[in-house]
Amino acid sequence: MKNILCYGDSLTWGYNAEGPSRHAVADRWPSVLQAELGPSVHVIADGLNGRTTAFDDHLAGEDRNGARTLPGVLGTHSPLNLVIIMLGANDMKPWIHGNAFVSKNGMARLAQIVRTHPYQLAAPPPKLIVVSPPQVSRTDNVEFTSAFAGGNEASKHLAGHYEALAKEIDCGFFDAGTVARTTPLDGVHLDAENTRAIGKALAPLVKKTLGI
Repeated sequence: MKNILCYGDSLTWGYNAEGPSRHAVADRWPSVLQAELGPSVHVIADGLNGRTTAFDDHLAGEDRNGARTLPGVLGTHSPLNLVIIMLGANDMKPWIHGNAFVSKNGMARLAQIVRTHPYQLAAPPPKLIVVSPPQVSRTDNVEFTSAFAGGNEASKHLAGHYEALAKEIDCGFFDAGTVARTTPLDGVHLDAENTRAIGKALAPLVKKTLGI
């Protein structure tokens, strides 16, 4: 059995802007990935609303700093064969930093944690796929427009920076923006069709990475 961890934010959690609510389990991209890969693989979804790559946000009851919480998640779910990280959208909030290059550095820190964590049972480090989230888009939602002010422009550069990082550290890369678009309801989240598209599109890369 191959174990895959999907580490992300509300896009992985399955936030549905309609309502708002949460997408049905079957519609979330990690679930679709599981269905595409079959029973020989166990896909673990760990998504937290508002999670950043490696930066503090004290506006919620949970710790949203992805770099600080990742070691505990790795230990909880080890042994792991693959970690897929899709983070960066929340970094685009101006009070976080709103800069795609800085998000690249945050993602680099996450990759370092994945590769150097002292895994239980002396398990080898898992393989890694870095995923760039779909771009933040314009919306008439006043609250999200304010919360992500400038994010629609800054997020355009995430994919390029993440792809460059993946080449630098020799890991997999996927641009989710090639198959999914954020909903105009808030400019940040995905409808059911678009979150399913990410899971389906990731499957061939995952199979190639794991040799299955």
